Amino acid sequence: MSAYGAYIPKCVMITGATGDFGRAFAQRFAALGCKLIIHGRNPEKVHDLLEGIDGDVYGAVFDMTDQDAIETGIANIPDHFRDIDVLVNNAGGALGLDKAQDADLNDWDNMIDMNVRSLVRVTRLVLPQMVARKTGHIINIGSIAGNYAYPGGNVYGACKAFVRQFSLNLRADLPGTGVRVTNIEPGMVETQFSLSRFKGDQDKADAVYANTDPLKAEDIAEAVLWAATLPKHVNINTMELMPTTQSFGPLAVERFA
Repeated sequence: MSAYGAYIPKCVMITGATGDFGRAFAQRFAALGCKLIIHGRNPEKVHDLLEGIDGDVYGAVFDMTDQDAIETGIANIPDHFRDIDVLVNNAGGALGLDKAQDADLNDWDNMIDMNVRSLVRVTRLVLPQMVARKTGHIINIGSIAGNYAYPGGNVYGACKAFVRQFSLNLRADLPGTGVRVTNIEPGMVETQFSLSRFKGDQDKADAVYANTDPLKAEDIAEAVLWAATLPKHVNINTMELMPTTQSFGPLAVERFA
């Protein structure tokens, strides 16, 4: 029992942990005393993150767009960290905001690799040991982009819709196993997300968050930690979060002259 929640996971794996979300998740779980598997693509960023976390931590370095590298990276996790209680599928991202007819096909392929193929593969490699132990929690980081369409969202939104439906279908497969599945669906969060989407264009990234009050990475970490530390008989299926300053828009209607 903890002052934070009724259940404290022993070992947590976080993909894409060197980004804003991942760092916030890692810090919160480390503060609970969890063992951590910190994944990133850049070895220097992984090393820097490891240096900033007290506790029992392992750095897993591999490219989430390389399916063979994912399998090797998971296989190389030391025995001491193999009993993963919580897998946070956080790696992903968006590239570009062009309409479909103008979009870069390479961007589409990369988004599918980052948000879909990698998540599916990591989940499939980690899930059997959870089922065998009859305990575990898959927490997928989705997006409201998977629920609400917007111009230029095309493949990114479709990927996050896949993440949502995959999460629900995992739930359908897992009764009797003790394994929980949650899809966290953030709205506007001020992170490096937009800078990556616009490929380093700081002005475009800044404009996304200008004159509003978006969520922070720590807000999403709070949601993830809450879901992960609830009593083991409680499963949060989906959780959608928006800043108060963000809401829904009307449907677009084309009107003729």
